[in-house]
Amino acid sequence: MSDFREKQQFIDHYETVANHIDNHFKDSKINVFHEIPTLDIHLDVYHIRPKNSAFEILLTSGMSSIAMNVSEIAKSPESYKFAELMTLIPKGIDFGRMYPSGTKYDWIISMLKQAAKFPHFYDTWVGVGHTFQADEEIKPYSNDTNYCGCLPTMTFSKEFQTINSPNGAINIYGLFPLYKEELEFKIKNGFNEFMKFLINNNAKEIIDFERVNYCKNVDAVEKFKRWTKGLFKN
Repeated sequence: MSDFREKQQFIDHYETVANHIDNHFKDSKINVFHEIPTLDIHLDVYHIRPKNSAFEILLTSGMSSIAMNVSEIAKSPESYKFAELMTLIPKGIDFGRMYPSGTKYDWIISMLKQAAKFPHFYDTWVGVGHTFQADEEIKPYSNDTNYCGCLPTMTFSKEFQTINSPNGAINIYGLFPLYKEELEFKIKNGFNEFMKFLINNNAKEIIDFERVNYCKNVDAVEKFKRWTKGLFKN
């Protein structure tokens, strides 16, 4: 595990992220769940409630205060070294006044924080197509959900999901929560096949607490795999 505390700190990125949010959500109600003092990375989470939208947003601030190790990227590694994470949530969720608050929704913020700190703890990087597990045994994030992992995607337009800073681009990736069987399907079949599976099921990017497990039905999964290979037609 990497000792990221010895790495260069880009403290100005906290203000950069805050300004980016202000520019894109001028008329929105915004709350910040500040990191409780910790020995590791200081990671805040913004709760953004845009007017006239079907969703609200949780967005991290602090993941980009340290550059990720992108040495394994062959092409344009500098454009991937900084990132923040977000997720879309239904309107009206009450997280309480601080995190953790003991509500049944705490796991969503935990998912964001865990994923955002992962690359710094393990001296690696994250981007579209990677996956996170809640733990090594792929157990749910909490007793309040059956989601066991998540997948980074590009949710909004590039204008919003790329923040220009003097130190390089800060990419904002959306997290899509996964059930155990979905996580295993993605790991086995790859990102592109899983995305086709989501599209075929008309999956929504807003977290759905009652969402069907797309890979729970083995017959449906096999049917989809035949369909993507051109061996099955509806």
